[in-house]
Amino acid sequence: MTPKRISSGLVAAVCVSMLGACSSSSQDELQEWMVIERNSIQPSVTPIPEPSKFEPQSYTGESLEEPFSSAKLASILRSGQSAPISNSSLIEPELNRRKQPLEAFPLDVMSMVGSLRQQDQLVALVKVDNLLYQVRPGNYLGQNYGRVEQITETEVVLREIVQDASGEWTQRPAALQLQEEVSQ
Repeated sequence: MTPKRISSGLVAAVCVSMLGACSSSSQDELQEWMVIERNSIQPSVTPIPEPSKFEPQSYTGESLEEPFSSAKLASILRSGQSAPISNSSLIEPELNRRKQPLEAFPLDVMSMVGSLRQQDQLVALVKVDNLLYQVRPGNYLGQNYGRVEQITETEVVLREIVQDASGEWTQRPAALQLQEEVSQ
């Protein structure tokens, strides 16, 4: 090796050792500063409150009347209604009878698609959800206690019982008109 190379290698080694010495002293100073700062800072943590003790309650509602029963509805209507007795007489028979299948659907999803005569009586064909139903006078349609009063070749005439704005039960007429399907 040449003396120039040896001297440059020696200079490099001295520089590296000096940098190592500097870094260890600055590292010690950094560690010492961290300890001082850590000891000077006291965190303020508010303690979590004790949880309240859960005390189970026994259910005492088995003996009470169901909140959505028709008897409860009728009793509320009787007690809260200051209308004449004729108003409550409209709804009471409707609450006490068994519902018919077509009362589960609103009138606007039903359509009259035809009529036929059976035993000298006109019967309407009503379509709901792509199913055909035969409807006779006295049957019930729709969700407003709609009773079929009359059937003609072009319409089904109903009598519905609804509550007006003051909460009184009233009758109103309704009808399903014959709907002709347009073929394409």
